[in-house]
Amino acid sequence: MTTVSIIEDDPHFRAGLEVLIRNSKEFAVISSFSSAEDALPQIIKQVPDIAIVDIKLPGKSGVELIKELKHALPDLLCMVCSYYDSDDYVFNAIKNGASGYLLKDAQPQEIIDSLEELKRGGAPMNRYIAKKIISTFHEKIIVHHLAELTSRENEVLSLVAEGLLIKEISDQLSLSHYTVKSHLKNIYTKLHVRNKVEAINKLNDTRR
Repeated sequence: MTTVSIIEDDPHFRAGLEVLIRNSKEFAVISSFSSAEDALPQIIKQVPDIAIVDIKLPGKSGVELIKELKHALPDLLCMVCSYYDSDDYVFNAIKNGASGYLLKDAQPQEIIDSLEELKRGGAPMNRYIAKKIISTFHEKIIVHHLAELTSRENEVLSLVAEGLLIKEISDQLSLSHYTVKSHLKNIYTKLHVRNKVEAINKLNDTRR
């Protein structure tokens, strides 16, 4: 049976998690704590398979606890269960070793399903959190692609985004039509797009 420790300062939510997990067939709660300070030494003594950690705890935060637990117990699986869904909380938790992130409005079966997914080596996440991570990852890829453009290519792309035609760009930058078209071709290749509209959309994605 897969063992679980719970670190949650809300006594009602903690009790609810304990009942939910104890009523499951595959998981057993072996310890439960209201603070990181209480949890850390005890979890190191009696190591569970999974730790469910709240982000906002009295004293040390859940992120700090996850970081220390993963340092001491690299194989421990940590899953956040929190009300907080801001980028800072989500990405700091994952960066410091959380393998999953759920919000506290998750349905009971979703929590059990997430524990099962975690046990199988997955990374369970609330759908909203998953979209947030994918969106941020996508934006970083776009920024990386834009950074590959030369200064002249960036100039051309900015003018295209302003609605200028090739002839107008040629006149403004004192370039031949052929050179502007060549820059556009390079821009499309580097941004992995097929036309001006897609290139402009990628540029606008980084400005939102």
